[in-house]
Amino acid sequence: MQIYNTLTRKKEKFVPIEENKVGIYVCGPTVYNYIHVGNARPLVIFDTLRRYFEYKDYHVTFVSNFTDIDDKIIEKAEEEGVDYKEITNKYIKAYKENAKGLGFDEEGTIHPKATEYVEDMIRFIEGLIDKGAAYEVNGDVYFNIDEAKDYGKLSRRNIDELIAGARIDIREDKKNPMDFTLWKKVKSDSEPGWDSPWGKGRPGWHIECSVMSQGILGDTIDIHAGGEDLQFPHHENEIAQSETLTGKTMANYWMHNGMITVDNEKMSKSKGNFFLINDIEKKFDLEIVRTWLLSTHYRNPINFSKEVLEQIENGLERLYTGKFRLERFLESQSGSLTEVEEELLNTLDEISEYFEESMDDDLNTPDGLTALFDIIRFANTTVNSDSSLAFVEKIYNTFMSFANVLGILQKEQEEEILDEEIEELIEKREEARKNKDFETADAIRDELLEQGIILKDTREGVLWERKT
Repeated sequence: MQIYNTLTRKKEKFVPIEENKVGIYVCGPTVYNYIHVGNARPLVIFDTLRRYFEYKDYHVTFVSNFTDIDDKIIEKAEEEGVDYKEITNKYIKAYKENAKGLGFDEEGTIHPKATEYVEDMIRFIEGLIDKGAAYEVNGDVYFNIDEAKDYGKLSRRNIDELIAGARIDIREDKKNPMDFTLWKKVKSDSEPGWDSPWGKGRPGWHIECSVMSQGILGDTIDIHAGGEDLQFPHHENEIAQSETLTGKTMANYWMHNGMITVDNEKMSKSKGNFFLINDIEKKFDLEIVRTWLLSTHYRNPINFSKEVLEQIENGLERLYTGKFRLERFLESQSGSLTEVEEELLNTLDEISEYFEESMDDDLNTPDGLTALFDIIRFANTTVNSDSSLAFVEKIYNTFMSFANVLGILQKEQEEEILDEEIEELIEKREEARKNKDFETADAIRDELLEQGIILKDTREGVLWERKT
């Protein structure tokens, strides 16, 4: 498998630290609000990466953290007059609900919280101070980037240029304007904080991920991932502090997904084109959102619009129609492969090879989706009432194994209401109408409509038809 490594700016063959095992750390959300569509992209992309590794028989340790202490969280708690933990618990729960809707494998994910690792963070910072790479000023502790080797190597940014043009916190107590906070003293007694050798305070953002990834996956991990907006300063600072402390490479591969535009404009709160997953879910099933996110290569920007989601919805319906058709043949067919079918399966093998080659090529999910459509087209032209069960099973199992990698097409077909059940409900409705019980009559009509049955009141009586 080839992975584009942001650190080297090229595709590299993936070689795990331990054979058939892979450790992945993905920077998770700061839990002070509901997640937006931009947060959903790394969630879906790197969940798919995890699924593909599992498909290739790797044992995957997948870590995605929750930043549950931060200025924004504290501000939100103060605004609402509640404890900060009430805020974080609320939005962690909301995140998990959204993630489930997006097909994310929650059960296979380790979700560390920053507040669970504060003691480890203090020890980490002490280690940096002992090495002369960090210093304390009036209760705040800073990392001295002059002590970091190759600072800027991930984002390819020159330190002098960063200092000249950066929008950073210029403070006289810093040795270098680019030095970043490892420990932040509390502003008041009411602000949440932890006791430390430097007084009551809390960890900085960057130290959190370094310590959590190290604590769960070790000093060197296979893959560190997140949105491209995290390359600098977050991931750059993670590398600086981790590699300075341990003297080891922090991550062998760095993966970053591209940004999302809305109607071809950059998504931002100021432009009013900022969409929460909760709001999108009111109009579109989140499986459509997941499929849309997989329809463009993860390193490229992707455009969000209602029209695009509608196109994706139509494509997803075609795949479901093909899936359900195959399932009906699974129930009705029997027998072993014929010689003709064995010959036909060469085409399926070619599609399978195409799927794996695509996914091996830096997680090319758009071509992975294309393979699913290719299988359905193949099935529609080859599977019929004369097909053997073995032939149908081979096609269906291949199709679903690829769908599982992409995390889509997991819904079961709803059982159709039987004709006699429809007629029985229509009789009950007519009886209710005769008794002028229009509330019951309307309820029956609505119930049938929900199941795709349209009633037409005519002079000849009630006619019905199924929605197509």
